[in-house]
Amino acid sequence: MFSGKVAEELNDLIKDSGEFVHKINHLATRLGLDLAAHHADHIAVRCHQVATAERWKKGFLQHGVLFSEKMIGGRPVALFELHEPLRVGPWQISMVELPWPGEKVYRHEGWEHVEIVLPGDEAQLSARALALLSDESLSTPGIAIKNSAPKGEGERLPNPTLAVSDGLVTIKFHPWSLKEIVESELAP
Repeated sequence: MFSGKVAEELNDLIKDSGEFVHKINHLATRLGLDLAAHHADHIAVRCHQVATAERWKKGFLQHGVLFSEKMIGGRPVALFELHEPLRVGPWQISMVELPWPGEKVYRHEGWEHVEIVLPGDEAQLSARALALLSDESLSTPGIAIKNSAPKGEGERLPNPTLAVSDGLVTIKFHPWSLKEIVESELAP
């Protein structure tokens, strides 16, 4: 994922990266989703401990800048824009999402999901995303689909999300990039 020397605070994420890419590719294959045909806006991590989130924040700051940090869903969420994009499957991803631990405990600390932007009418996001997936995959045991609409303070753009998961990793779909969402806060 990373090229060159990596901050030691991110060593556990480096070790997790190959397995994460394998799991994302496996999920995409199960879904009949061509990853290369879509733009991945960002990649996200999950952790159980505040100390881990703070360590990762320190590490990401050595590879980029803090683009945004705000409360979403009752916990801090930091966005980092990296100086050099991460290589994740067919993508080059420059934005990393780091949520602090919340009430939900994830079974795995490390890379957790990628988010794909599907521009267009927010109300039709689910229909557009589901149309990209094979009918068979949507009824496969172990595949979960969830709609949500996370919102940060000051955001003006609606941000519906369709998440598809196999319980190990998740592929999410949004109508806007994170940059567009954050920049909407700055609009007069």
